[in-house]
Amino acid sequence: MKVLANDGISTSGVKALEKAGFEVITVKVAQEQLANYINEHQIDVLLVRSATTARKELIDACPSLKIIGRGGVGMDNIDVDYAREKGLQVINTPAASSASVAELVFAHLFTGVRYLHDSNRNMPLDGDSHFKDLKKNYAAGSELRGKTIGIIGFGRIGREVAKIALGCGMKVIASDSHVGEADITLDFYDGQQVTLKIKTEPVSELIKHSDFITLHVPAQKEYVIGKKEIEQMKDGAALINAARGGVIDEVALVEALDSGKLSFAGLDTFENEPIPAIKVLMNTKISLTPHIGAATNEAQDRIGTELANQIVSILINA
Repeated sequence: MKVLANDGISTSGVKALEKAGFEVITVKVAQEQLANYINEHQIDVLLVRSATTARKELIDACPSLKIIGRGGVGMDNIDVDYAREKGLQVINTPAASSASVAELVFAHLFTGVRYLHDSNRNMPLDGDSHFKDLKKNYAAGSELRGKTIGIIGFGRIGREVAKIALGCGMKVIASDSHVGEADITLDFYDGQQVTLKIKTEPVSELIKHSDFITLHVPAQKEYVIGKKEIEQMKDGAALINAARGGVIDEVALVEALDSGKLSFAGLDTFENEPIPAIKVLMNTKISLTPHIGAATNEAQDRIGTELANQIVSILINA
């Protein structure tokens, strides 16, 4: 049986699949040529990340497919329900990248409160000639300890964010339409554990008393944070989006940053990927990354191994 990992797969994933007898193909096939390639090579399993889509037309055109797998959490680039109606298995790896995304959230948070995103732009330009001026410009940073972080979406990633926040001495509040409360267990290097219970509340309440808000929700039809929500946020609050583009109104965000209503933002995902709005890219109060939340070596190893185990379980051990 053949597996096409069109957006790549870790070496650990390849080895696990090959050990089970699969042929793993890792060439990158253009979207418009994908159906022909799958049919020509009689591909049994298509693995994608965020770059490749698996829509109804592809599913109908490729009768050899048995499994479509998404290396990551969100499956909005796959017509999941339709695929399952057609008898295909659709799998993903919801837990494998949670820690990596959570750490990126805090990379943006630490960057924002200490102006690192702006400092790293200006130090190469003026560090040798205006060092004292730059030192003064970036001398009004703040600590995360003692601040309140609001987590919208309290699934696996949101809970990993909560763990780091608690370790930083922050107050954690959360909102989730499916979760009333959750136990957050902190695991320490020496085997000790501490479990804390976090209750959730409506977004309308969370936004009023959070110093920082981070979103961990699937793609939405409407903004989770729009102009109205930003107006209700604390003056000087900050927003982080490492979830999906389109959950924050970027026009309203830029206006709030320019007016001083919000202090900074951290964006890993964008409304118009892969061509983010210029006003977003050029805003000096936004820390920017190109959708790399799950892009750590450790996460990719876990993703590859987890996909391989699921494929083997479905097609070999069933």
